[in-house]
Amino acid sequence: MKHRLLITALSLLSTLAFSAHAQTAQPATWPTQPIRLIVPFPGGASTLDAVVRLLGVEVGRDLATPVIVENKPGAGTVIGVDAVAKATDRHTFGGVANSFTVNQTLVKNLPYKTLEDLAPVILLAKTANVLAVKPSLGINNLQELIAYAKKNPGKLSYGSFGNGTTPHFAGEMLKTMAGIDMVHVPYKAQGPALTDLLAGNIDLMFGNLPDFMPHIKSGKIKALGTTYLTRAPLAPEIPTIAEQGLPKFETDSWYGIIAPVSTPKIAIDKMNASFNKALQDPAVKRNLAERGIEIIGGTPAEFGKHLNTEVAKYAEIVKTSNMKID
Repeated sequence: MKHRLLITALSLLSTLAFSAHAQTAQPATWPTQPIRLIVPFPGGASTLDAVVRLLGVEVGRDLATPVIVENKPGAGTVIGVDAVAKATDRHTFGGVANSFTVNQTLVKNLPYKTLEDLAPVILLAKTANVLAVKPSLGINNLQELIAYAKKNPGKLSYGSFGNGTTPHFAGEMLKTMAGIDMVHVPYKAQGPALTDLLAGNIDLMFGNLPDFMPHIKSGKIKALGTTYLTRAPLAPEIPTIAEQGLPKFETDSWYGIIAPVSTPKIAIDKMNASFNKALQDPAVKRNLAERGIEIIGGTPAEFGKHLNTEVAKYAEIVKTSNMKID
């Protein structure tokens, strides 16, 4: 009997010791140093970069610590995301977009495990995409584009800002759904791709609607359709691709924040709360609305569900479209 009581007592002490260790594993205070936010695109060359920088100022103010945005572009965002996955300082986070979930299927031998090495923090916002062509093509709508492509297989070139990015995915989806053949021309960022579209060096491109609007309004490029199933609030005058004969065609660009899976829960919770607070700031809301960026926000768990859904969705589309890295 005494032996059993001794074992029970030792077991209880062991449990208490483990519980105390688990509690001390969580930092008492956070943050204790500047926060690093890695963006896997070039500085000033993406909507994700603009959103992260805008919100980073508010987050830094709320948490009373500097938020340093660091751009690590390359390899279709793999380089930047890998830097986040391997960070161990408990103060490194990353901005991600659709390519984060596309690369799970598209890129062989990823240096990290998308849903295992990285933890969701928050889904920030999304924007509609737009399909635009160079005016010299003389094409005015989606049906004319499809007809031209069918008469001239492989002649049209479409740009993207990297393998696995939304414009690449959208171009391949258009090829599959419309039964046409086009040549993919990947760039390292949206800026250079858009510059070549404006110069007429490529024929067409999907891109973030807010970034294309000034050039659409000036007539330098022609919008053929937006990519929500309903018309985009920023440009309701532009018809959707879905209403022009491809009813299931839908894409968007979303922007979120991730962290290394080893990041303490207190850090993820504080960052989530701070970003949610920033998204509700009147000046921030006005700024994003003017850019055509729709606020989402929410919990880490909700972003986690979104990531799982996106990985499965893109895996199916990569498979059916035979999408490859060029």
